[in-house]
Parts: sequence; structure tokens; C-alpha cells
Amino acid sequence: MLEFMEYVSTALDLGRPVDVVYLDFQKAFDMVPHLRLLNKIKAYGITGDVLRWIGEWLKDREQRVVLNGINSAWIYVVSGVPQESILGPLLFLILINDIDKNIVNK
Repeated sequence: MLEFMEYVSTALDLGRPVDVVYLDFQKAFDMVPHLRLLNKIKAYGITGDVLRWIGEWLKDREQRVVLNGINSAWIYVVSGVPQESILGPLLFLILINDIDKNIVNK
């Protein structure tokens, strides 16, 4: 962070423009679209049984909220990856791996 601040301060002192991109990943794991994720995994060359297994692991998931012993109704989940798993964060990283693809630093 200090190195970044030094870079920005120096650039501004020299009159150079500085662009900063801020990303908010709050609830990002809940927003992963399953079909887009599976297509991206396939594009990385993961196919066959492994791709099918991941697809099966993601589909037909349900969730509900429990508060003070009162349960909401179960609903189907069409996006998101399970956060309490080992595979969920890895799949999220696969999805965002090329997030900076079109950002140019000159």
C-alpha cells in the first residue's frame, strides 16, 4: 500500500494523470453465474468428467435462512459458489482471473 501511495504521489507531483480502479467483492461469491463459470472452466481446457462433476456440484442447490429458530422456505440457487468449501473460492478465482484483461497501463 505504501509503494502504491508513493507511486500515486510522485505521478501527481509530476502532473501525470493517475487512474485507479476500485473493486468491491462484497457478496461476490453469491453472484457467480453458474453457466458463465462452467463456460470459463471449459475454456481453460477442463472438460469431460471433471467439468460434468463441477456442473453437478453447482446445480440443484437450495438455501434458506434460519433466524432465532425460525426457518424461511427453501429456494433454488442459480448463482454463487459455496463459501464454506475448498472448491468454491477456487472457482471464484477462475471466474475473475482475467478481470484486468482489457486494462492498459501506459
